[in-house]
Amino acid sequence: MDLKKFKITAARKKKSLHAFLDKLDNLVPDDMQEIVDKADAEMWQETDCMTCANCCKTMTPTYSIKDISRISAHLGMKPKDFKEKWLYKEAETGDWMNKQQPCQFLANNMCTIYEVRPVDCAQFPHHNLKPFDLYGDTYKANLMHCPATLVLVDKVKKAVEREYDMG
Repeated sequence: MDLKKFKITAARKKKSLHAFLDKLDNLVPDDMQEIVDKADAEMWQETDCMTCANCCKTMTPTYSIKDISRISAHLGMKPKDFKEKWLYKEAETGDWMNKQQPCQFLANNMCTIYEVRPVDCAQFPHHNLKPFDLYGDTYKANLMHCPATLVLVDKVKKAVEREYDMG
């Protein structure tokens, strides 16, 4: 994955993809889920997270108390020590998040705690959230970090524009 090229492409497409996602607040095609499912399947045929890991390099997951307990046990640590070593509590939301980026558990584009990773990581890039049109803000936030999300939203936009007048 050429992350420099991705960043340029994402910056170039950001405005139009944001505008498209905003339009979905008012106009949702009847077959939207079918369009999204098809675009998502196509996107995964051409996207390999193992060559990217940009999410782990540029974002932080939120850690639930269950995540912290599970991961700290896996590492043979007490939850308190785990939090002190690697996490901070975000003041505004109260969410537990990584102190550093890239993620401390990333090595060679691989998650070293994959089997016990935070639920937020396991669900990323959140393409399974339904209905698609209710999660525009999630997709907007991920466009600049996740090539898979960029490709998905771009494919959905093109498919919707082909089938419907989005003007």
